[in-house]
Amino acid sequence: MKKRCYWSIYRTNELMTQYHDEEWGVPVHDDRHLFEVLILDGAQAGLSWSTIINKRENYRRAFDNFDVRKVAKYDAKKVKELLGNAGIVRNKLKIASAVRNAKVFIEIQKEFGSFDKYIWGFVKGKPIVNNPSTGSGQEAKSMKDIPATTELSDTISKDLKKRGMNFVGSTIVYAVMQTIGLVNDHEVGCFRYKQV
Repeated sequence: MKKRCYWSIYRTNELMTQYHDEEWGVPVHDDRHLFEVLILDGAQAGLSWSTIINKRENYRRAFDNFDVRKVAKYDAKKVKELLGNAGIVRNKLKIASAVRNAKVFIEIQKEFGSFDKYIWGFVKGKPIVNNPSTGSGQEAKSMKDIPATTELSDTISKDLKKRGMNFVGSTIVYAVMQTIGLVNDHEVGCFRYKQV
């Protein structure tokens, strides 16, 4: 039996376990996928990640598979359609933010050549490998033992906000960093810790 990070097994959700095993902490360099993570983590604000992961396929259909150029062109009619879509989180501010963030994402791509170059530039292209523990040499038992923000997530959050993005507070940015492998927060006893 594989040992996993505690957060991925204390809920009996197969999608969460699959997400942990196959995606969380794996370095991502594809701009479409990076945009998806940014939007989904923003949609999570105030909700559980399992809520979003259960709706992810609905989001992909609703948001044109996170084609950033299409999302940037969404108009009031499309936003109204999304607000009527029970398969996603129907929050007007979060949906409007997705459209706004798509426009800013494109501007970042123009400036840096890709969003990938921008975001990975903060760590000089190399993931930060943490050693989550309780401070007593024991493995982390829950996400409470792993920080919700760091100085780096504060820095990235401030820069994204300055550029005009919404729903990119430091906690959301840190979740993005964990998801895309900018930081490896797998517990040291987790089978994925050394793999990613």
